Amino acid sequence: MNAMIYFGSTPSTKENLSERKSPYNGKVVSTAPICDAQDAKKALIIAQEAVKAAKASTLSQRCNWLLDVAQKLKQNREDIAQTITNEVGKPIAYSRIEVDRCIETLTLSAETMRTMHGETINTDAMASGKKTISFFRRESVGVVVAITPFNFPLNLVAHKLAPALVAGNAVVLKPTPEAPLTAYKFAKLFIESEFALPNALSVVYGDAEVGSALVSSDIPRVISFTGSVPVGEIIAKSAGIKKVSLELGGNAATYIDKSADLDLAASRCSLGAFVNSGQVCISLQRIYVHANIYEEFASKMAQETKKLIVGSPYNDETFMGPLIDDAAAERAMNWVESAIKEGAVALLTPYREGRMFHPCVMANVTDDMAIVCEEVFAPIVSLVKVNSFDDALPRMNNSLYGLQLSVFINDLALAQRAINELDAGGIVINDMPTLRFDIQPYGGVKLSGVGREGPRFAIEEMTEIKSVVIC
Repeated sequence: MNAMIYFGSTPSTKENLSERKSPYNGKVVSTAPICDAQDAKKALIIAQEAVKAAKASTLSQRCNWLLDVAQKLKQNREDIAQTITNEVGKPIAYSRIEVDRCIETLTLSAETMRTMHGETINTDAMASGKKTISFFRRESVGVVVAITPFNFPLNLVAHKLAPALVAGNAVVLKPTPEAPLTAYKFAKLFIESEFALPNALSVVYGDAEVGSALVSSDIPRVISFTGSVPVGEIIAKSAGIKKVSLELGGNAATYIDKSADLDLAASRCSLGAFVNSGQVCISLQRIYVHANIYEEFASKMAQETKKLIVGSPYNDETFMGPLIDDAAAERAMNWVESAIKEGAVALLTPYREGRMFHPCVMANVTDDMAIVCEEVFAPIVSLVKVNSFDDALPRMNNSLYGLQLSVFINDLALAQRAINELDAGGIVINDMPTLRFDIQPYGGVKLSGVGREGPRFAIEEMTEIKSVVIC
C-alpha cells in the first residue's frame, strides 16, 4: 500500500504512517497515512463539490459502477481475502466468504435501486383536497459519512458504500484502523472504475479526531456508523440535525425447547457462538435451555465445540483464528475467570495462548453474572437452565441490547409467541441468532442502535422523499 490517502480520484501523499501488524503473528501487514481533522474537512468539501455531478448522473451509470466493482472483486477474490486475513486474523475460508458476500451486497444494491421508486397520491381523497397530479420520488441526500468496524472490514463497508453511491450520494469513508489496506483496495476499485463518478468517494484514516470532525460537520446529511455503544452515544450527541444510523452492540440469546432437535441446535449454536472468534454483534452469547434437556444439550454443545479447529488463519480448515488484539484476549480470560469465581463451570478447559483464545462453554450460569449481562465480544457462550419458554422469555428480553434473538422449537404456538414477544430487531426460528442474510433489514432496538441496513433499507436511509404537486 502506498503512503497515500485518496480524496476522490486525487491521491494526497502523507509523510506519517501507521503500521498494522497481524494479530496472528505480529508481522507488519499494511501501513496507512495518519490523518487529522483538516484531512477530514478537506474530504468533506470535496464530497460536497461532487454531489451535483452525482445527483445528475444516470441510474444506469451508478448501477454499472457497482456491478463493475463486483466483477473486479471476483477477479481479485483471493488477494482481497488474504488481505482481510492478514489485517484482522479472520480464517481464510471465512475471508473468502466475506468477499463473496460483499459481491452479493454490491449486486443487490444495484438491483434494488433499479426498482425503487415513488408513487402517485390521490389528493382529492378528502373533501378538503382537489384533483392534481401529485407524486413523490426519492432523491439522494447529498453527502454520507460512513464509519466502519474491524470484524467485517469489507462487507460492512459495502453495506454503506453501495447503497449510498447507487442512490447518487457522495461518500466520505473512515474505515477501521485495524484494516486500512482492505478498505484501500476496495475503495480503489470504485475510484478507478470506468463508471466512477468523479470525487464521489473519499477515504480518510484516523481516530477520534477524524471521526469527530466528520460527524460534527454541517456538510454530511447522513452518518452511518457501525461500532460500539459508547462511540455511538458520542456520535448521537455531536451529530446535530442530520440522519444518524447506528448499528451498535448486541447480546444475542437463544432458547432451546424440550421439543427441539438437539443435534441441530448444538451444531448451529457452536457455529453461532464461535464464528469469527465471537467477534460479531450477533454472536450467540446466552443459551437458555429447558431443564428437561439441559444436561443432554450441554453435553452435545461441548462435543460440537471440541470439533472446532483453532489455529493459523491461513489454513483452509481453520475455524477460529486470533482475537483482534491482546486486550481482547485478556478481557476474554477475565470474563471466564470472573464467572468461575461466581459459581459457573467451564465445560471445556479455558485456554489462551497470546491472542488465540479457545472456545469456551460455560454452564451453571445465572442471570446476575456479568458474563451474560454485558457484551463479551469473544468466543464465550453461557448455558442457563430454565423451566419453560415462559421462564426464558423475560430473561432473554432482560438486556440493554436488542439486536437478534432466536429459539429452537417445534411448537408452532410457542414459535408464534417468540416472534410476537421477543424484543429485538430480528427473530430467528430454529437457527442461531447469528444468522443474517444481506438482503434482509438488519438492525436493533434499545442500545443496539437505530436505523436499518440491507440494500433496500439503507437506500431508504440515504435518500430523501420529495413531494411534488402539479395543479
